Amino acid sequence: MRFWKGHQQIGLAAVVMGTSILLSRVMGLLRDKAISYLFGAGGESDLYFAAFVIPDFINYLVAGGYFSITLIPLLAHYFDRDRDEGWRFFSTVFTWVTVVIVLLTGVAMVLAPELAYLAAPGLPPAALPRLAYFLRLILPAQVFFLLGSCFTALLYQRKQFLAAALTPLVYNGMIILVGVLLQARGMEGFCWGVLVGALLGNLLIPYLAVRQGGGLRLQVSWSHPGMPRFCFLALPLMVGQSIVVLDEQLVRVFGSLAGPGAISWLSFARRIMMVPVGVVAQAVGVASYPFLAELAAKGDMGRLQETVNSALRNLLALLIPLSVWMMVVAEPTIRLVFQQGRFAAVDSEQTALLLRVFLAVVCCWGVQQLLGRAFYACQDTVSPAVLGTLVTLISLPAFYVLSTRLQALGVALASAGAMALYTVLLGLCWRRRFGARVFASLTGAGLKLVALAALAALPAVWVVRAEAPLRVSHPLLGAAAAVLVSGAAFGLVFLLLSRQFAPALIRPYAERLGPVGRWLSR
Repeated sequence: MRFWKGHQQIGLAAVVMGTSILLSRVMGLLRDKAISYLFGAGGESDLYFAAFVIPDFINYLVAGGYFSITLIPLLAHYFDRDRDEGWRFFSTVFTWVTVVIVLLTGVAMVLAPELAYLAAPGLPPAALPRLAYFLRLILPAQVFFLLGSCFTALLYQRKQFLAAALTPLVYNGMIILVGVLLQARGMEGFCWGVLVGALLGNLLIPYLAVRQGGGLRLQVSWSHPGMPRFCFLALPLMVGQSIVVLDEQLVRVFGSLAGPGAISWLSFARRIMMVPVGVVAQAVGVASYPFLAELAAKGDMGRLQETVNSALRNLLALLIPLSVWMMVVAEPTIRLVFQQGRFAAVDSEQTALLLRVFLAVVCCWGVQQLLGRAFYACQDTVSPAVLGTLVTLISLPAFYVLSTRLQALGVALASAGAMALYTVLLGLCWRRRFGARVFASLTGAGLKLVALAALAALPAVWVVRAEAPLRVSHPLLGAAAAVLVSGAAFGLVFLLLSRQFAPALIRPYAERLGPVGRWLSR
């Protein structure tokens, strides 16, 4: 099938992945909307979100979140040298990965009752048996995730992004479909949806795409000269538990100590915050990584640094104004997305407060997404892992103290502080190892964007305040009006101010808007 065989360049790849992530985030919001509508915040919802703590930790323990990143440079090396050698290396990795993840998943399923308490120590003891049941339903999905990541790495190495772009859409779609169909069984239906979605979306689609988009030669293989190098690159990501991958789990674990509903409020708020991170930063990071790895393999550090610097400037030009506007419309956004059914107005207020805290560090999420991949492209997995683990250890006392004193707000503050600290340390490490060229002019550009966004936020704030009388009589209509009108006002003012004071920062995007965009960028 020709559909799987197209090779995308970095710009088109970023568009493909960005569109996929955007649609995936929308479907993720629809999934959370279904959960909040049917079950509200607390009770079954808290159990569902807490049930991901242990499975996700196992995924991180085998570097599942970074599996493709670790594997791509080695696949490129062996396949470029000899295709037969490349397939032997891939088969060896696949064989060992299968054995390890099946064993870990089996042990976790046996120990589910004990692990349930570790996942949510603040939940009532009567809720733990149901949480253990949810754990046993979700745990096998980790097998599908990790094996699918092997095939996805092959697709990325071939610069084929379309099939990988479908993966999260099928995954989220199955969660919604199965969960709604089985809603009479509580959140159990959504757990079954996770299992079905992981099998179809994360394993079956990449497997078929690899077979049809270049062929697959897979056999049982227990040894290859490249395995020590792969383990050397993956080991820091397995041993080191970075704040980037553990943040969501720390939010859930310590959220269980913050009272009923806190896990759900924090999870919903974090989900909204991750929309701009995923659509903008993650898409650019995923699409750029194979190209950064290629530049690093050629030893062309000059072009690599220029590429990262340009990408960081473009990220800031989008993420700073977007996060400022989203902070202004946090309450109407939460009300519009979640406040129906069993999700009440008080839940919207609590979630909106947490969302504003998370949004304050969206730029940090964006910077570390790209800068971390620059380290990995240089085959340095140690530095990000060590720094991330150090920040995790430092942040644990902060999570505990703030969660017990400030409840859900304290958890959000601890999460935001940890991410800001990690981004600063990662930047300092890159500067020490490779120089400051990557960060040229970024401080000035960032401060200018913050100032322009703050000015553009003034009319948006007025719009949100003017909508307040509609909140009681027409909560959803008022929320939709506030989001749309404030967004138009913010965007117009920001573009006009940027044209006057920072045209170079918006030029890469404005030039794609036709005559109006060219006028703005002059």
